[in-house]
Amino acid sequence: MRVGIISDTHDDMSSVGKAVALLNAEKVSHVIHAGDIISPFTFELFGELGCPLTAIFGNNDGDRILLKEKAGGRIHNQPHFMTFHERRVVVLHEPDLVHAFADSGRFDLVIYGHTHRPEIRRQGDTLIVNPGKVARLHKGESTLAIVDVEKMEAEIIRIE
Repeated sequence: MRVGIISDTHDDMSSVGKAVALLNAEKVSHVIHAGDIISPFTFELFGELGCPLTAIFGNNDGDRILLKEKAGGRIHNQPHFMTFHERRVVVLHEPDLVHAFADSGRFDLVIYGHTHRPEIRRQGDTLIVNPGKVARLHKGESTLAIVDVEKMEAEIIRIE
């Protein structure tokens, strides 16, 4: 099972559209958004995903009421706990608790965003993934991650 990981879309509708197309082409089974969607209307583009979406609120998500309405129950407060293929997953936006969750031994995968810098690393038996940012703002490239939850391997993919 391959899961797409995105974060920090920041209303960049063009990049979101490209990310959705890429994730559909990669035939991921699920997409996780690690926060900072910003506009509730971004969910219209996420409606084009060929798989379920689960999202969390980031520090820049303002209108949480309309975001919840447009998300149809697919957006949650952080930390958000999930299970894929018997793998225990926690999704955060800010990196403050990443080490604590990884050190706890309770999670196979810790996902976070916020920094706009892609990262894949292991801490003990835990895989830590930051997909970077989808939005083309500030410095750096637009990226996302794909995690094979059976093999517990991840890759960062540049969004063209």
